[in-house]
Amino acid sequence: MKIVLLGNAGAGKSTLAKQLMGDRAIALLSLDDIAWNPDVQRKPLDESITLLEAFIHQHEQWIIEGCYGDLVEAALPHCDELRFLNPGVEVCVAHCRQRPWEPDKFATPEEQDALLNGLIDWVKDYASRADEFGLQRHRQIFDRFTGQKQEYRTVADYDRANPIASKVI
Repeated sequence: MKIVLLGNAGAGKSTLAKQLMGDRAIALLSLDDIAWNPDVQRKPLDESITLLEAFIHQHEQWIIEGCYGDLVEAALPHCDELRFLNPGVEVCVAHCRQRPWEPDKFATPEEQDALLNGLIDWVKDYASRADEFGLQRHRQIFDRFTGQKQEYRTVADYDRANPIASKVI
């Protein structure tokens, strides 16, 4: 299993990745982990790609998830499947509002909550952004990919695509 999950913030990429992994020993990489320095400055792209390639070569099975178009494109030659999570902006916003505290990313729940409004504004701009994080770029990546791929437009599609998760629930 070598799967790339692509989509807007709040689309459910991390949740689907964990469902796909189940109890199996499959390596998981959130692209957030290799895109940023501890001082909250974006790493140079070539540095992030070096870290991405190291991860890919260190693991036989993996799931990579994120919204970084440039990094996703670098991972695609190595993957078995691309899944585009595209449930709509309102679903993504709702997921962001429901997101539990992420202690691996934020020192306190209050620190995470302080950034929520900015995140929601950013998520709402998905369709109009012309950068690597926008719908236009994600659509291009998905459409150009010639391997096995699947687009999910509803959260219910995620469960149908992962029968193991449906049984766990």
